[in-house]
Formats: sequence, C-alpha cells, structure tokens
Amino acid sequence: MFQTLGLGPRAASAATPASAEAAANAASLARDALAAYHGPDRRQGGRDPAAWLVRMLDEIDYGMLLVSADGRLVFLNHAARLDCDEQHPLQLDDHALRARNAQDVAPLHDALAAAQRGLRRLLTLGEGAQRVSVSVVPLPASEGLDGPLTLLMLGKRAVCAQLSVHGYARSVGLTPTETRVLEMLCAGLRPTEIAQRQGVAISTVRTQIGSIRAKTGTTSIRDLARQVAVLPPLVGALRSAGLPPGRR
Repeated sequence: MFQTLGLGPRAASAATPASAEAAANAASLARDALAAYHGPDRRQGGRDPAAWLVRMLDEIDYGMLLVSADGRLVFLNHAARLDCDEQHPLQLDDHALRARNAQDVAPLHDALAAAQRGLRRLLTLGEGAQRVSVSVVPLPASEGLDGPLTLLMLGKRAVCAQLSVHGYARSVGLTPTETRVLEMLCAGLRPTEIAQRQGVAISTVRTQIGSIRAKTGTTSIRDLARQVAVLPPLVGALRSAGLPPGRR
C-alpha cells in the first residue's frame, strides 16, 4: 500500500484542490487515515479505519500524494498513479518525484519548504495542454507519525471527465450522438466545429443541442457546460487500465 520515494534537494511534488475548503477536507481525511494506519491499534469490531479511508481516497478523481518531512512518499492514490504519466508536469522516475520541466523545479522545491513552515501554496506547472494547477497543503504532526506531512493535490488537465459525462448523459437519456456532441461542447468546441468533425450540417448540430438542452433542463450552452463541470467525478472500475508498467 505504501511506497518510499526519495526527493532530491530541488525536487518537489504538488496537488490541486477544487477549492481551499476541499483541500482542507481531503487533508483531514488523509491525516486521519495515516494516523490510524501508523498509530496504535484503533480497530473497532475488527474494522480498520485506515483501510476504508484508503479505499475512499482511491475513489476520488483527483491525484493526491503524501510526502514526509524527510522526502519520503508515504502514500499516493490511484488517480495520482494514473495522472503522473510521461506528459504530466510531475514525474515518478526511478523512485523519485521530480518536475518534468526545469523551470518548475525551484517553485516546487520552495513550495515544499514553505509547507514545512505551515504555509500553503497554489502553483501552476507545465506548459500548453499539459499545464496544471498544483496545491501544496501542510499537515500538522499527529500521534503515531514521525513528523509533519505535506499533502499534494493534482489539478485536472481537462474540465469534464469522460466517465462523468457519460454517466450524466445516460441519466438524462441522451442518445450516443448527443453524448458525443455534449463531450465536444464541454471541450470548448463551437457548433460549427462540431458540425465539421461530425461531417453534418450546422442545422443538425443545432437540433441536437436543442434536444440536449431540453433533456437536461438547461437554458444555454454555457449553462449546460456549467452543469456538467460540477458533476461529481467517477473513477473507472478497472484500476489497472491505463497505468504505466510498474505502477499497477
């Protein structure tokens, strides 16, 4: 469950919450899970709180990592293992967490150092399509732990998760074609661009958008995109799918 990961003197890691309150809530969950895992036996009725909380963290579609004061990676959830691919600004390389781009190394290192002083940081790492926000949240020392931990929450590289969009489309009765149109709308494409991609007339796309709005009860494309953007994330049941070798 847990893995040791060395950090160089200028290496760093990070994370992003949807909001400061979300980060604080996740931080509290992670702290309690680790305290239960490392501390005295806190099982009640044969149930291990840490095991349940780790399962909960793996169902959250935001990558989360915990780093100790001496640079060990104490925990990372399924989303973090999946997120840190070859294109992500944060890299898991030969048991070390590092910044993919040279210009990100110093900001990440400084953010981790600030976390040791109890300060939070919100960073933007990477470039272009790989640009991502990262939240660095200090956790206070707790009973059963060797020292304070730093919670790293990884931001999304896409606004709408595909599984959430598909689940939403099924819940409101969208057809497969309408679902594809909805995905493209959420990706920021205009109706004319969708028509070109689909190889249909713009009038057809407008009719499909009208049907989507009627089924979802939205008044505009902007309202529709906002409704999808706030959907709770869904995590795939096939945990190993898409994971690079050695991270499954």
